[in-house]
Amino acid sequence: MTLVLLIRHAANDSMGRWLAGWTPGVHLNEEGRRQAEALAERLGSLPIRAIYSSPLERAVETAEPLARRKGLQIQIMPELGEVRYGQWTGKSLKRLRRQKAWQRLVSVISRARFQDGEAMVDLVARAIKAVETIVSRHPRDVVALFTHADLIRAVTAYYLGMPLDLYHRLMIAPASVTVFWLAEGPPLLLRLNDTGPLRWPLEDLAHLSRRRKR
Repeated sequence: MTLVLLIRHAANDSMGRWLAGWTPGVHLNEEGRRQAEALAERLGSLPIRAIYSSPLERAVETAEPLARRKGLQIQIMPELGEVRYGQWTGKSLKRLRRQKAWQRLVSVISRARFQDGEAMVDLVARAIKAVETIVSRHPRDVVALFTHADLIRAVTAYYLGMPLDLYHRLMIAPASVTVFWLAEGPPLLLRLNDTGPLRWPLEDLAHLSRRRKR
């Protein structure tokens, strides 16, 4: 079994203002740096064996305090990167939300494709492939994946068997942790959008393992 921690990057100045996407040079702001340090403290007691990250600066910078604390190298995986928003990259969210094209897109996200960008079903495919690749590399480990809100929503919806068109109902806050236990049988969601202390006694994991074998 693998415990997969899906971690959204911490705060930056683009949040709530414009669609950053793959724009280079979007760094954590002061609040985000505090969140990243607090996150490393929260996760410090967990036996994390590997850290993977989106290549975007805001994700890597969120991972760095935990990597230092654990003495681990951050492994960059492009498949964990943000949605490719195409022509909407860098646009004001306030203006985008007034457009009929935006309203149509968010109402039927399963059919959405950003102009000169990515289809949401393709995001799901690359995200799940990335997670499953990591799980195959770490079949008995705790792993931390630093990524983006839409990707975490997409992965969560997929593993829960939830229609992609409903994924906006999932709240994913900056520096939050969503945790899946992936082993034989159905995936188990252990935490969603968690911002508190994260500890799992080994006996709890043993109980889950015994339950799966019944």
